[in-house]
Amino acid sequence: MEAVRDKTVVVTGAGGGIGAALAARFTAEGARVVVNDLDKEKAERTAAELGAIALPGDASAIVPAAREALGGRIDIFCANAGVGTGGGPEAPDSDWDFAWDVNVMAHVRAARELIPEWLERGSGRFIATVSAAGLLTMIGSAPYSVTKHAAYAFAEWLSATYRHRGIDVHAICPQGVRTDMLSNTGSAGDLVLTSGAIEPTAVADALFEAITENRFLVLPHPEVAGYYAARAADPDRWLGGMNHLQRKLDAATDAGA
Repeated sequence: MEAVRDKTVVVTGAGGGIGAALAARFTAEGARVVVNDLDKEKAERTAAELGAIALPGDASAIVPAAREALGGRIDIFCANAGVGTGGGPEAPDSDWDFAWDVNVMAHVRAARELIPEWLERGSGRFIATVSAAGLLTMIGSAPYSVTKHAAYAFAEWLSATYRHRGIDVHAICPQGVRTDMLSNTGSAGDLVLTSGAIEPTAVADALFEAITENRFLVLPHPEVAGYYAARAADPDRWLGGMNHLQRKLDAATDAGA
């Protein structure tokens, strides 16, 4: 793929799951890839398997080190690292702050570093791994839902602001992917798994289709487009359906108590 071959790529949260699948696909397409993950062992293992560059550390401040590791240039940045803190308004401020920092501000900080360089040379590609929760919502997890909505909004803003100046932006919004994050969501994750979770490689495939078509919104689960349209067309009906799902979750939780 010409848009990727010989490009320099950074993938955050790439020690496993979607990030590892993205890193593998970029590597297979001929890109030079930095594998970033907070977990040093995972980053190094994935990088070794792919012949990529391991760069462990906080995704919120990775750009300068990644630029140096890639010889001074970053062509494509995948803001993939994310956290799935649960709860509602009762969740402590520390959980909300953590979700906001990783799911949103890490994207903002990366863009702040990269946009001036990309504008100067007239090209760059920013890829945000969001979630269908960023278009819809996530039962049982207000911090995740709220910050994923914000991550989607930021990617949308970047595209609206810079697409005429050579910067391509993609927002990946899968519904359920077989990753450790999904497994750790408990009963809510179980409901998603029974409704058709996909493998991380399918997310990478969907992204590369979107790159080929120069398309902003990446929907590894095509049915999400219908849910998104229904939500906009009749919010009350859609909210009623989501509340029905919440009641099913409550009943399952009560039955297991």
